[in-house]
Amino acid sequence: MKRKNIIIIVISIIVFIILVWYFSSPDESVNQTISVEVNSGQFVIDVTTTGELEARSSENILGPNPMRLRDARIFQYRIEDIIPDGTVVDSGQWIATLDRSDLENKIKDQELEVEQLQTQYVKSQLDTTMTLRNARDELVNLRYSVEEKKIIVDQSIYEPPATQRQVKIDLEKTERTYNQALENYSLKYQKAMADMKEVEADLTKAQRKLNEYNQLKEDFVVRAPKSGMLNYKRGWDGKKQGVGSQISAWDNVVATLPNLSAMNSRTYVNEIDISKVASGQRAEIEVDAFPGKLFTGEVHEVANMGEQMQNSNAKVFEVMIYIHEFDSILRPSMTTKNRIITEIIDSALYIPIECMNANDSITFVYSNRMRKQVITGKSNETDIIILAGLNKGDEVYMVPPDNSDTWEFDLLDEETIKSFAKKEIIQKDTIPVETERKDRKREGKPGNSEKRNRK
Repeated sequence: MKRKNIIIIVISIIVFIILVWYFSSPDESVNQTISVEVNSGQFVIDVTTTGELEARSSENILGPNPMRLRDARIFQYRIEDIIPDGTVVDSGQWIATLDRSDLENKIKDQELEVEQLQTQYVKSQLDTTMTLRNARDELVNLRYSVEEKKIIVDQSIYEPPATQRQVKIDLEKTERTYNQALENYSLKYQKAMADMKEVEADLTKAQRKLNEYNQLKEDFVVRAPKSGMLNYKRGWDGKKQGVGSQISAWDNVVATLPNLSAMNSRTYVNEIDISKVASGQRAEIEVDAFPGKLFTGEVHEVANMGEQMQNSNAKVFEVMIYIHEFDSILRPSMTTKNRIITEIIDSALYIPIECMNANDSITFVYSNRMRKQVITGKSNETDIIILAGLNKGDEVYMVPPDNSDTWEFDLLDEETIKSFAKKEIIQKDTIPVETERKDRKREGKPGNSEKRNRK
């Protein structure tokens, strides 16, 4: 029994020693380095961005008439209900209902004003009738008084001259009073008619405004002007305007009906690469929803002014890419990957950017147990052109080998460097290693030193 326990203990110790040796032994793979050959051939410089599909042209689906809205003093309204984005609609089909609460309140106020004016109109009619009736009664009484005075004058022929004269004076006064009352009646009649017309005009104006409000109420139900696929309008913040979104009376577009036969890709290029992009450049577009399906296009428009992305300090420039092909699978708002071909160099030597290193002002690579100085040219996202210092087929390391800091420098002669400087081959768009590192850090990509530290 004891012998069995001893054997188990010995075996356990041996296993433990083996495990300790295995895990404590140096990992040879860490010391292994990756090397690549200097390539030669066509070098494509491109800018890759993410974009979004949109129709090249579209028809706006409008809300209520802006002039009527301003007359009603409604400057903003809300989308109460709308069909889902991307719905295929027929001409005349219901699309959306807009919030009519403000308009309904104005209709109620206008109805109350019309009712008050109707009451005022009836009151004016009654007042006019009573006033003119009293004036007519006064005229009748005065006419009787004139007749009585005439009878008295006729009977006064047997009276003394003074009495006759007095009776005639009374007749003249009564006739003058009658004539004045007759003229006043005419003026009262004209004034009453003018007052009635004024009240009637106010009533007509209020009634017309009420009718306009009721007609405007019908415009708050939006219908499709023609057949097509509904597309929500985007607001100033880039968000789609669905249920609950506010619409201004000055921009009363509720939604759009895009023309899907011609599509664009709207994308944004960062300020580092925008100098490479220009109108007329060829582009390749791939839709994320259909990987492997490639479309061709052309840069149509490049914004002159940059803008700041939300929640970021990066400045970007809007670029519009026209897509050449038509495909029924393309839909607005689909995400695209755009590759803009900014330049094609027919023949060049190039290596991966990761192979580049820098020591002060010297740019070099690790090759053939030497730190070889090189002169770099233009670059794309993965590779960089070598103008001098390497030949086709040379092997360079992407990761510095062990003890590479002891390797000697193989520097270029001054005449070579000066010749490239005179020919202005080393230009502003040549990307030194330090600039590359800064650009990559700005874009959130690791630089060479960071990659080496990780490894």
